[in-house]
Amino acid sequence: MRRIHGSWPALSAGNRGSALCYAAGTVLTASGGPASKIGQFCLYGATSAVGIQRPSNAPECPTGFSDGPCPGSGCLRPRFFVRAGVIATALIGAGSGAAWPTEPTELAVRVPRAAVPAAAQRRPIFRREDARPTLKNPSANAREFFFTRAIYNGGGRRWGAWATDFPKADRQFLTILDRLVDVDAYEMENAVQLDDPAVRRFPFLYALEVGNMYMTEAEVKGLREYLLAGGFLMIDDFWGTYEWQNFEAEIKRVLPEYQIVDLPLNHPIFNTVYNIEEIVQVPSIGNAQGGPTWERDGYEAQVKAIFDDTGRLMVVINWNTDIGDAWEWAESPYYPLRYSTYAIEITVNIIVYAMSH
Repeated sequence: MRRIHGSWPALSAGNRGSALCYAAGTVLTASGGPASKIGQFCLYGATSAVGIQRPSNAPECPTGFSDGPCPGSGCLRPRFFVRAGVIATALIGAGSGAAWPTEPTELAVRVPRAAVPAAAQRRPIFRREDARPTLKNPSANAREFFFTRAIYNGGGRRWGAWATDFPKADRQFLTILDRLVDVDAYEMENAVQLDDPAVRRFPFLYALEVGNMYMTEAEVKGLREYLLAGGFLMIDDFWGTYEWQNFEAEIKRVLPEYQIVDLPLNHPIFNTVYNIEEIVQVPSIGNAQGGPTWERDGYEAQVKAIFDDTGRLMVVINWNTDIGDAWEWAESPYYPLRYSTYAIEITVNIIVYAMSH
């Protein structure tokens, strides 16, 4: 997943609904005609991209992340459809009364991908927060994408800060993602400990409330190896100077040689699928119905990043904002549509960018 040639093109209003077929550097429209040329890229691993399709003549790619050269004809071709302009419908549908999934859907597996995590690797669902039964018989089928939440040592209520909004936010976002993007995503929560070697099976990680993060040495080592091997980390939901200082100290333990920088709005991640023209401060459900949108002294929402020496984006940091709460309460008539729409658009952009770079 380290070898990327070219970049993901922005989708204009005219081609947001196109099928993006990355094959020999060609973007194909939904009608099958070429829209534009881009650079070829190579992706590795069992779950290395959204909607992977392997050419019939392609050799096997290595399992997991790799720093090796792109194997040419063995490059995988991701395929997915972005259904833009239907976020409001998706939000309404997510809260339409349909039952939350408690059993995985049996879907055909087109190419080898990471298997669903074993039950032993999963933390129980909060009974007080979500009374639905946890997944008892995980499917043996593999999936194209897992929304994977990082389990880390730290403060917080119940199971710890890592589990804030868990599992409802994860499930609700996945329900909406299914309506927006044609990807075979695992529809349940997937929480993995940072010191578990299995974390490297999942190229995308989500972590929140990192102002209360106090990683063990094993977690620091695991996260560092994960990121340097090609993994991607999305940070969310921490506010103000104190929590920033704590997170900065923790991430410096992981990546001491790399700097945290501002991520400008002209970076491709902001127009990978949806055009993000401003950074919106997404409030918690308690603040969304009136009054200030900030918490503590976090008056301005910011997006920051950490890049490696080659310019690969490893970490996206959403500071002074609560994107996860917007997923969790997206179906609520009391949560403003502006915030939930932004939260979903920026997250879809981040996921598509992460899984294609």
